[in-house]
Amino acid sequence: MNNTQVDNVNKKPRALPEEIFEAIHAVMHLFRTEQYRSFRDGPYELTHMEGRTLAFIARHPGATPKDLMEHSGRDKGQLTRLLKTLKEQKLVVEQANPSDKRSVRLSLSDKGAAIHKHLQNQVKRLANVAVKGFSTAEQETLDIWLRKVKTNLERLNDKPNRSAEPFGCEDPAAKRMPGGFT
Repeated sequence: MNNTQVDNVNKKPRALPEEIFEAIHAVMHLFRTEQYRSFRDGPYELTHMEGRTLAFIARHPGATPKDLMEHSGRDKGQLTRLLKTLKEQKLVVEQANPSDKRSVRLSLSDKGAAIHKHLQNQVKRLANVAVKGFSTAEQETLDIWLRKVKTNLERLNDKPNRSAEPFGCEDPAAKRMPGGFT
């Protein structure tokens, strides 16, 4: 037996698909950490889910809490607490829903819109940092590959994906990435 055979005896075979998803997870974790660092270090205290909620409301002014619940997959209690926090911070305002007096319509306050704009700028900046050194062709290839991965996962349930428009993703370039950027 030669040294190469002996060296490989105790090695497990590489699990490349799992390594790919560990890498995707690590990239998104780094992205989110950097994205929200500016809030932790600045005047705003905003969680990831609060940022995503602001982005949804910015894209869907007049949406109801039920719309948000259906889109996000969060339960009513979670969203009630989340919206309460955003209203207390004066980031989200409610208006009466003319078609259903038991419901309200959500929109961003001026302060909420300014924070959302800051989040969008962070996404754009970080997206550019993330693909620095990639040619346009390489970026397009990565986009194609990630879309294929996303499609494969969406087919698991064989039903339409409620997150076809990534929750919290405003930047059209970012929408091409599975799961969105924000």
